Amino acid sequence: GPPVFRLHGTRFLHLMTHAQNTGAPVPMPEDTALMFRPSILPMLGLGCAVAVATVAPAQARSVHISGQFATEHGATTTPGGGVTAWLNPKTNLVTYTMKWTGLSGKVTAIHFHGPAAPGQEADVLAPVGGPYVSPLRGSVLLSSEQARALMAGQVYVNLHTDAYPNGEARAQLAAEPR
Repeated sequence: GPPVFRLHGTRFLHLMTHAQNTGAPVPMPEDTALMFRPSILPMLGLGCAVAVATVAPAQARSVHISGQFATEHGATTTPGGGVTAWLNPKTNLVTYTMKWTGLSGKVTAIHFHGPAAPGQEADVLAPVGGPYVSPLRGSVLLSSEQARALMAGQVYVNLHTDAYPNGEARAQLAAEPR
């Protein structure tokens, strides 16, 4: 899960006292939520009830997406490799790594396509910038509708080559179960 930061004891009291005395906000990492949980801490030899703050990022958990390359459009090659990606459902940013082998030649274009079920074709959702060298790492920003299609298994990545300008290899992407 996401990292959790715990402030307790004298550090917590210092931050809360500073905020109370100066009116300044307690310094927190960006995009965090503050949750309080009561606990009993000894203080100056006396038992006192003190709130312990837990700071956790207020962001949705990234979703793992993957797919393996297979031939399409009558290609006689045997492509290998695939796509491993993470979708941030809050921002719809997809961060990917693509690896491929066994193509007829160098890759001339790469696109995310959809929405389409396996075996169906669809328009380009997002182009991938080159140079096209395996492994290729990068990111694309999807719309909310495109991200929903990705989560539903309706998006694929297509590798285009000179021999197969309509696409030599295709990886149908699917969300990995948690």
